Amino acid sequence: MSAGGDVSQDKIQKVTIIGSGPAGYTAAIYAARANLEPVVFAGGPTLEHPQRVPGGQLMVTTDVENYPGFPEAITGPELMERFQKQAERFGTVIHMENVTKVDFSKRPFLLESESGIQVRSETVIVSTGATAKWLGVKGEDTYKNRGVSACATCDGAFFKKQDVLVVGGGDTAMEEATYLAKIVNHVTLVHRRDSLRASKVMQERALNNPKISFLWNSAVEEVVGDGKGMTGAVVRNLKTGDSQLVNAHGLFVAIGHTPNTELFQGILETHQGGYLKTIPGTTRTNIEGVFACGDVQDSYYRQAITAAGTGCMAAIDAERWLIEHGE
Repeated sequence: MSAGGDVSQDKIQKVTIIGSGPAGYTAAIYAARANLEPVVFAGGPTLEHPQRVPGGQLMVTTDVENYPGFPEAITGPELMERFQKQAERFGTVIHMENVTKVDFSKRPFLLESESGIQVRSETVIVSTGATAKWLGVKGEDTYKNRGVSACATCDGAFFKKQDVLVVGGGDTAMEEATYLAKIVNHVTLVHRRDSLRASKVMQERALNNPKISFLWNSAVEEVVGDGKGMTGAVVRNLKTGDSQLVNAHGLFVAIGHTPNTELFQGILETHQGGYLKTIPGTTRTNIEGVFACGDVQDSYYRQAITAAGTGCMAAIDAERWLIEHGE
């Protein structure tokens, strides 16, 4: 399924974007306005990731209150629809499917989609994002965006003066808990072990915060609610086997993200966590003419606004690279 026009398989594209979301669509907007006629493969569900949809993680986000320019807030899907329409306005061709094969061994690069579309392209921008790791417990899917979240900086403001839970034991969990403690009534951090994996400074910050308490050797078994929103979670002590209901209106899962880089294994260089490596200060990867933007190369910020910013960078990097190489 495509939008915005068709792609001739005989034509060599100037820019092809793999992935969508704030990064991919921003790259498309900038590339299109530079007359680079970008093609976007926006992605979609796969057998391994049936929940994945074009538009990235914002497609499963309700109100977005921290994206500049929307003082009244906007839903994630509506924001992504606007991004898409803006890209299409300037002539971007969008295919609502995944790229399944890439050949970066020579230029023009060759890409093939799941429906068999083949595209040859002088440059490629990768914006495939990252997928949050979830607990996989009963009630979690039911109350996603109605209490259950994977991003405190995105959703913490919805829980002012309420009690919330954070699950995890690494730096991300400590950061989420410490951030939330400034907003909410109380944070209970649930961790499977009796010690934290986080760096010492992050541990001390959380352990010394009077608004953060800890449930050690514990795991969330079930998220419960009243049908409208989450009201608590059943937490089991892994040593004693005893379970208790902890009342809370929010549950923040902070056990990490998985960058969507399966397609590029053994081709593009990655950091230890699997995120694509880019040359600092740019979006360039280890392969000339291939660029990466958004959460697929950002393990730290993971915000819509930072993803959009790197999408802009990737389009400008691709444009300048084409000029440098006489395109």
